[in-house]
Amino acid sequence: MSQSPEPTEKKMVDVFSDTDRDTALKANPSGYAVTEIAAGDDRVLTMTADLSNTLAEFREAFPDRYIELGIAETNSVSVAAGLAACGYVPYIFSMSPFGMLKTAEQWRTDADYNHLPVRLVGRLSGLAMGYFGTSHYAVEDIAIARTFANTTVVSPADQNAVLALMRSTATVAGPVYIRIAEAVDPVYDTVPDIPRGTWPRLREGGDLTLAAHGMGVGLAVQAAEVLASEHGISADVYDGGYLKPFDEAAIVDTAARTGKVLTIEDHTVNGGIGAIVAETVARHKIVADLAQCALPDVDLEVGVPAELYEYYGLTVAGVVARALELAKG
Repeated sequence: MSQSPEPTEKKMVDVFSDTDRDTALKANPSGYAVTEIAAGDDRVLTMTADLSNTLAEFREAFPDRYIELGIAETNSVSVAAGLAACGYVPYIFSMSPFGMLKTAEQWRTDADYNHLPVRLVGRLSGLAMGYFGTSHYAVEDIAIARTFANTTVVSPADQNAVLALMRSTATVAGPVYIRIAEAVDPVYDTVPDIPRGTWPRLREGGDLTLAAHGMGVGLAVQAAEVLASEHGISADVYDGGYLKPFDEAAIVDTAARTGKVLTIEDHTVNGGIGAIVAETVARHKIVADLAQCALPDVDLEVGVPAELYEYYGLTVAGVVARALELAKG
């Protein structure tokens, strides 16, 4: 008689620890990227509200250009705006739930209205802090950031895309919000070149379109492979990491060609890439079926992040199922 397997212990991953220098880019791409940028620009400073481990490498290289503000996210934006007005380029590293969501008023008044080169790097986005409860989710941040007239918004797909988009936005004259996804599947073998406002096409197909940002890009790429190999469905796949400005031409072209667009994101259905695509399709009077694989507009459950993403269909299987519904509809 076979014995039941031992229950698997659920462990909390220490997402705050980025101390291995040999794997800095893989484990901590945003900290690696800002260190690289700072090496070529002595105006670059870093600041954090109690997220110092992310900047361990930067602190070692440039100890005089690092400012720890403690748990004071709103104040960090105002301080950064003051420094930016004096000629510096400050990068604020914050937990996403306490970044754009908490500091929206300071961001609007101090950074955005004044067109200042403040960069807010939000780690632990989406449901990455699920075990701390809904107060620690960041699933409305893109919707908020997109409303600011002068703010660039990017959401990298993997560690190579983090480096690409942080390089791409390094010289932007105004404020930038950089949304970092944790523990994502690799998408790019090398660091891609992503010009401002463009959406790289990762796969070409004619039956439907998969457009995503952040963790959703890896899901889209893998789902497209399953759709092709198991269902004979070819998908256009886009990395929509530039959320403001976004690639309007790419959306118009693919929506007109395939007539079916599925967006994937670890963000609420309101105001993210799904809204961007819908707004664009409507504005250009394109006839297309649209669907979303995103978080619902309800009070979300609490739990281990991986289980939450599975519960809400933000997995390869979930994307495939939603794509099949769209394709057959």
